[in-house]
Amino acid sequence: MTINDYKFAGKKAIVRVDFNVPLNENGQITDDTRIRGALPTLKHILEEGGALIIMSHMGKPKGKVVAKYSLKQIVDAVSAALGTPVQFAEDCAKAAEQAAALKAGEVLLLENLRYYPEEEGKPVGIDKEDPAYDEAKKAMKASQKEFAKTLASYADCYVNDAFGTAHRKHASTAVIADYFDADNKMLGYLMEKEVQAVDNVLSNIKRPFTAIMGGSKVSTKIGIIENLMDKVDNLILCGGMTYTFAKANGGEVGNSICENDKLELALDIIAQAKAKGVNLVLATDCVVADAFSNDANTQICSTTAIPEGWEGVDAGPESRKAFAAAIEGAKTILWNGPAGVFEFDNFAAGSKAIAEAIATATDNGAYSLIGGGDSVACVNKFGMADRVSYISTGGGALLEAIEGKVLPGVAAIKG
Repeated sequence: MTINDYKFAGKKAIVRVDFNVPLNENGQITDDTRIRGALPTLKHILEEGGALIIMSHMGKPKGKVVAKYSLKQIVDAVSAALGTPVQFAEDCAKAAEQAAALKAGEVLLLENLRYYPEEEGKPVGIDKEDPAYDEAKKAMKASQKEFAKTLASYADCYVNDAFGTAHRKHASTAVIADYFDADNKMLGYLMEKEVQAVDNVLSNIKRPFTAIMGGSKVSTKIGIIENLMDKVDNLILCGGMTYTFAKANGGEVGNSICENDKLELALDIIAQAKAKGVNLVLATDCVVADAFSNDANTQICSTTAIPEGWEGVDAGPESRKAFAAAIEGAKTILWNGPAGVFEFDNFAAGSKAIAEAIATATDNGAYSLIGGGDSVACVNKFGMADRVSYISTGGGALLEAIEGKVLPGVAAIKG
């Protein structure tokens, strides 16, 4: 079933969204990208005469009620975005009466799903090495089904529009789908767009294909790097992982972030790229700082000759040129992860150079997919969100999809 084919009139729809938005110390939303992303689906249901039950997680409360992760803080923002008052259920598992009372065009937002450990389905307070863990896990899986069944009981149909959690087999993202037949469960517009965007990058490649992988650790990106090796023409590895590669090549990296137990892996990636004819682009120079602060003293030096007491915080000018050269001629571009500590304005030049090169390539006809929270924050910070082809709302989900893994949140609906 597709969202366009379903008749929502007179029906209650329970929609899983990803409203895990960043909040400041006053509980105000600092980036509403995820809320805006879900609006087409939510508004469509209301316009078609349906009633809306919205559910989401926020943060990692680990099965406990934690006030700073309450979705109550975003009720006004969601009301304003939808242009209609939003009711709030203080307890997502005890909202049957409120759900039953909903009339066409009305909206109910459930409290944080992760206040219940059943949402994630992981045993709480017991170590994996404990002999009783397997039994506890089995019991939790049974509880998770009951929790999902309760959520499902509120509505006539289920819509999953939370790509950001599509890689998790949680109660609200996958298990709940078991309680709806194929004619009453569907992907939302955002999910459909996300699945299509991944397909465009992996199955509909126009060459040259350049992927840019940033981030602090090689270890967290190894699966995706290896999967991309068989697909890309150019692979830019930047950010904190730069210094693991630099040290693996015999360099001195000072106080820079470095995975000393992954030096062999770094050398293996270099060898793989060479064997497969992939143009691997690593930073050759960098901006280094004597403290992790926007006001720190800085200098430019080789990535393999960083003095003691200094740490790499951004790509240097020569590296930026090399990155841009590998990006500007591309026809397919994937970007995940910044080139430096872009949150500090003085260390944002490398990430900005990447964003500008992607925007230029996109202007010239390339398909560009930006994914992962930091990369999205980068293009927003530099005001280039409207100059790329697609911005993904999912970090982990996008990476797992590109890694070739099946996403439980998609499989639960599409089979």
